Amino acid sequence: MFWNTKGPTHTDETVRVAVEAARQRSIDHLLLASNSGHTVRRLLQHDVSGLNLVCVTHHVGFRKPGEHEMTPESRQELAGQGVQLLTTTHALAGVDRAARVKFGGMYPPEIMAETLRMFGQGVKVCVEIGIMALDAGLIPFGEDVIAVGGTGTGADTACVILPAHSTACFDLRVMDILCRPTPPVD
Repeated sequence: MFWNTKGPTHTDETVRVAVEAARQRSIDHLLLASNSGHTVRRLLQHDVSGLNLVCVTHHVGFRKPGEHEMTPESRQELAGQGVQLLTTTHALAGVDRAARVKFGGMYPPEIMAETLRMFGQGVKVCVEIGIMALDAGLIPFGEDVIAVGGTGTGADTACVILPAHSTACFDLRVMDILCRPTPPVD
């Protein structure tokens, strides 16, 4: 599916497509990028029984030093509904972004991120959260997962990916792009 616009207006349809694909393809793990928990709450309106749900947030300090974008109440609410929460350094940014900001230039992870953005910001997010969730041990090695990401807020992209650890990131495979904005607009 291709959306003719980007952004949160496609969240409901994107999460529906993701859950449907998980059921049809017998995929047990669904990853979502969400900083406030809003996208996860939209997903939880569907029958997600039997699915391992992992919400990947921005790292603490992403917007403001020391600040966590998801409230403690939202974290507790989602965890109480069986959602695993992952807040960690971004696989395709991290300390390389600090070096770029301080010294200029581009570093390999950011070049990789820009390359993935040629398919859309959401595709980059899906790949990145797959790496992060696998590195954190929240999904099993060697199994396809469905990853949901977006452009800014909400969700507009869903992909089937075979994640790889960050130390072997070139082994990651995007098996299918289920939906995304077209043309990719970021």
